[in-house]
Amino acid sequence: MHLRRIALRVALPLLAGVFAPLAHAQPAQTAEPQQSAESLVGMRYVAIGSSYAAGPMLPPAKPSWPARCGQSFNNYPTLLAERLGMELIDRTCSGATTEHVLGPWGEVPPQISSVTADTRLVTITIGGNDLSYVGNLFSANCAFNARVIATPGAKARACGPIRVPVEPDYARDEAQMTEIARRIRSMAPQARIVFVQYPRPLPRAGALCAATPISEANAAIVREIGRRLVDITNRVAKETGSLVVDMAHASIDHSPCDKVPWMIGAPQGYDGRLGLQWHLNKLGMQSTANAVAAALIKNGVAPISPPIKAEPGVNPTGQEPTMPAPNAPAPADRVPAPARPTPRI
Repeated sequence: MHLRRIALRVALPLLAGVFAPLAHAQPAQTAEPQQSAESLVGMRYVAIGSSYAAGPMLPPAKPSWPARCGQSFNNYPTLLAERLGMELIDRTCSGATTEHVLGPWGEVPPQISSVTADTRLVTITIGGNDLSYVGNLFSANCAFNARVIATPGAKARACGPIRVPVEPDYARDEAQMTEIARRIRSMAPQARIVFVQYPRPLPRAGALCAATPISEANAAIVREIGRRLVDITNRVAKETGSLVVDMAHASIDHSPCDKVPWMIGAPQGYDGRLGLQWHLNKLGMQSTANAVAAALIKNGVAPISPPIKAEPGVNPTGQEPTMPAPNAPAPADRVPAPARPTPRI
């Protein structure tokens, strides 16, 4: 017994010496402070892009300069700036190409010229007009109406041509978008650059409806341009270390033919009060702003307000469509298709 007591007296201090460092290390791991999200409140945000970012004819109109840029107070850059508490410099302009981001467009200065060293966020929705992505929709719609709902004996209406991009067109678009990101990186090294994909303006193949009155052949051309544009933007974002928000995928079930549309389509007799044909409605802009905010929050940005409450996205009401596209199912909601084509957006 005496020997046992002596052994315990020796062993206990030794064991305490072994386990003491371990006991000390454990709390140190749990007490390590977590990195807090970065606040961008009051910092400079420059929005670059074409009509899918500007929001032409989407009320209420923003007093943009020049007025032809067609900016809306409900466009996604404005909603995103409110969500993050940032100072927005909105340089989006309807009809803009990558050329108009890098250089002047008449009286409009290069969009990129607003990026400064203190810029902390730049969103980019561009490249579609370089490939006639949405412009083809107006031309295809005009051609459809001229063939299907033309007045007997009336003079045929002149429509713009459907442009099918070739490989050099896609290559140039990619090179231009890469140059835009590289210049922004050099001008504003601390800025987060986010490419925002174009939402899909058409439903899946075979699902055209009265709100999307174009031929399936022309729809296939538009869908292919959209697919290539997604691939290009993804590659550019990866190469330049930028974020990309895939609105093309997010909007796949929100075409003008779906129950909850994010796009207006081209309803017959439509007067433009809810936004321009073939463009985003209010819900589409709200959903885009929320998607961009979610991507930024995931990457360490702190929001100052909750997600934007999305309002129902509906196609405008009006006259019954004259007839649906060939072999198309009836639309989920009977909607009216275009009053007038717009040559370029």
